[in-house]
Amino acid sequence: MADLVAIAAPADQEEGTEMVVGTWLKRVGESVTRNEPLLEITTDKVTVEIAAPATGILREILKSADQPIQAGEVLGRIEVGGTAAPGSTQAREPTPAREPTATGEPASAAADLTPAVRRLLAQHGLEASAIRGTGRGGRITVQDVEAYVASRPTPPANAEPGAYPSRKVPHTPMRRSIAQHMAQSVAVAPHVTTVFEADLSAIVAHREANRAAFEADGIKLTYTAYFVRASVAALQAVPEVNSRWHDDALELFDECNIGVATALPQGGLILPVIHRAQTLDLRATAERLRDLTGRARDGALSPDEVRHGTFSISNHGVSGSLLAAPIVIPQPQSAILGVGKLERRPVARERSGKEAVEVRPMCYVTLTIDHRVLDGYQANAFLARWVEEIEGWG
Repeated sequence: MADLVAIAAPADQEEGTEMVVGTWLKRVGESVTRNEPLLEITTDKVTVEIAAPATGILREILKSADQPIQAGEVLGRIEVGGTAAPGSTQAREPTPAREPTATGEPASAAADLTPAVRRLLAQHGLEASAIRGTGRGGRITVQDVEAYVASRPTPPANAEPGAYPSRKVPHTPMRRSIAQHMAQSVAVAPHVTTVFEADLSAIVAHREANRAAFEADGIKLTYTAYFVRASVAALQAVPEVNSRWHDDALELFDECNIGVATALPQGGLILPVIHRAQTLDLRATAERLRDLTGRARDGALSPDEVRHGTFSISNHGVSGSLLAAPIVIPQPQSAILGVGKLERRPVARERSGKEAVEVRPMCYVTLTIDHRVLDGYQANAFLARWVEEIEGWG
């Protein structure tokens, strides 16, 4: 009897993470080597390569591209020490990776196309050779096809009278997973947002005085690094914010594992986590941020680098937003901080007993809370401590 070894999905995914099969890098009947990349798994946070657990022949593929999977689920099987039978047609992959595409692309050009990409190419009547791939190894991704389609002039609509010209762009696995998590978070947790205003004069001055020295060491000093440090101080002052709701108790975390929302160039959002942020200073925080956000945009984060966050920050002001509320809480966390655009505006200040109007670099800052966990008093105490830390920097 053949010795079959199961290919399993990762069993240690964080609760609430949806996984979808991405690309099979081998097809049924091909030889594989232990620890060789075999397929990709996509979540709303990261793309993970699954390595072959044994050397042999890929005999079964049980889950094809774009199918949702559960942690630990068997995705296929390898026959240890088996040999490929020339011309065999048994147990073929549901959607062979190297068959000609519906657009007539030769097999060599279509070898690295996923089923989702082939469907999009066929739907829009496109040739793969017309699109530049930005995926790993130059592969064409769904986002590449969508961007190409969006860049083309809209053709005249052949619609019935009264209809509007439109087109459908299939959701990516990441977008579907994000949508599911956002809807689930709002359904589970009653969201409430409190809004404060912060004067950023102190950190603007500190950054200007120290930015060149940081850059000389290859470290980009961003305002987000200051926001992370202020968040650590506020979490330590109001520890209930750094928590997780359970039906029978509130779990308080001793470590501040802070996720920082990072927009991806292909679309979507990811939350790389600065683990044990309470142990870092400003320099180490800035260095860690540069590393994590850079690799997040390159799709090079490991699963552990997006897991176990206990609190999150959305610096939405970098794209021009003044205020965003509520910002949906990443479950199962209890709160998320939102920082708006730095804007110079007039504010009233008291000087020597007299009021004066001064132009200051200001921003709105919000804390969206799970109202099962926190009340307005705790949310306001958190933001008051956060603003105190930012305005008193130096």
